[in-house]
Parts: sequence; structure tokens; C-alpha cells
Amino acid sequence: MTTSDTTLVIGATGTTGRRVTAGLIGKGHHAKAAGRTATPVAGAQAVRFDWDEPETWDEALDGVDRAYLVPPIGSSDPATVMLPFLHRARAAGVHRAVLLSSSAIPAGGPAVGRVHEVLPSLFEEWAVLRSSWFMQNFTGTAPHARSIREDGAILTASGRGRVGFVDAEDIAAVAVHALTGDRAPNTDLILTGPQALSHDDVAAIITEVTGRPVTHRNLTLEQLRDRWAAEIPPEFATMLADMDRAIADGAEDRTSDTVERLTGRPPGTFRAFVEREMS
Repeated sequence: MTTSDTTLVIGATGTTGRRVTAGLIGKGHHAKAAGRTATPVAGAQAVRFDWDEPETWDEALDGVDRAYLVPPIGSSDPATVMLPFLHRARAAGVHRAVLLSSSAIPAGGPAVGRVHEVLPSLFEEWAVLRSSWFMQNFTGTAPHARSIREDGAILTASGRGRVGFVDAEDIAAVAVHALTGDRAPNTDLILTGPQALSHDDVAAIITEVTGRPVTHRNLTLEQLRDRWAAEIPPEFATMLADMDRAIADGAEDRTSDTVERLTGRPPGTFRAFVEREMS
């Protein structure tokens, strides 16, 4: 294997991955865009990659020395497939890894928390992006976006709990910094937007900006779990519902200075996001 200043971006057409790929290319770095269908991405080398198909791993790792890691979607136990891949990545010459995780999941916690815990022992340079809930969850094909379009409502079990919603543009900017800086941060980074907002606040901002009435409808934990379970595996649905309960209890009521400290610019506000993406 040969290595160079080339980053493997897993999930390169996804919410953060496509922004990370564009950010790397924009700064003059090489990127290998990995996805299940090897979709062409401007300026990057496209390669097929599937967490569940180890035969796709070697081609993805050939010629790269760093990686942006997005866990398999919908998995409550991503470590089962991610850890064997990461051992192979280290053997192939990857020395820097940046993992997308969640502000709700610490090292050693459930799901991707197990990968977070092991990452420092595998790579000499690393970072874990513990991002808050994405602003993009209210757009596109995400469940909140669908319920806004279909019912004029955001459905949660979060009560009046607040969240420091973060723009995927800001997550990607931090990821590019961590992947291309002189050294990786070698720590986990809590990523939030500039304000902690309740879902009532979110509904009000969307209503004000778009002129379309949107409300926040609070569900019981069981109702939310069953709603998620209609679309994703039951274990993952239960984990997401438990995260909403944690929001209600105040676990996500915080903001951080990480985006501004690492990128030199403040994180985008939710209102600015809605004006850009939903109006």
C-alpha cells in the first residue's frame, strides 16, 4: 500500500460526508469518496464501500492515510463491523481518524461509544466529533421534515428540554480542520450551535421564517419508540426514544465554543439555517 495526503470519506454523499468531501477538495486536499454505490463526487475519487461487505474495504483503504468515519446508519452496535475495519485501516497505513459521534454518547457508552473508546489505541492522531442534533433533521426526508410537511407538527418526547442544534456545515468545517491540521486534536469535541432551543422554539422559528404554521406535539416515550420502530430496527428505535427522554431531563441543554475555536468563525444559528434551507 502507498500512502499520501488522501482522506477516505465514508458516507461521502451523506449529510456531513458530502460537505467534508467538498471542504477537503476546496482546500486542495485529495479525497476518496466512499459509498455503497461509488457515486461520483466532483474532484474526488469515487469508490464502493459497505460496512457489511469486508471485500470492499481494501480498495477503499488503498492509498489513504486518514479517514472520516460515519457509523453504519441505523445500527445499535456499530462496533461489530467498525472495529475490524479500523484494525485493517491501521495496518493499511491510516494514521489519523476522525469519527462522527453524538453529544449524547460518551466514550464507552452505547452504540458508537464503544468505537470512541477504542479509537485512541488504534491511531496516533484522532478526534471524535460529538455533535449535537443536526439542524438538517428538519429538512429533506428526515422524519421531522416529513411530519412538518404532512401534519405541520414536530413529534418528540423531549418536552421542554433544549438542544444546541448544530448545522452540518459547521460539523464538516470542524472535521476538515481535524483531518488536515498540523495535528489532530486527539480528544473528543462537543459540537453545538450558538443557542440551546426547545422544540417549541424550533417550531416557532420555522413558522416565523416560512409563514407555514408548525407546532411541537409531545408524545409519550412509548409512542415515540413505536413511531421510530416502524422505520428502523427496534433496538435503535428504543435508543433514539431514550435520547429524547434525556433531552427532556436537560442532558442536551448546553452550547460549546468548539466550532468558533477551531474554525475561527461562529456557528450558524437555527434561524439562519431555516432562512437558507426552508424558506
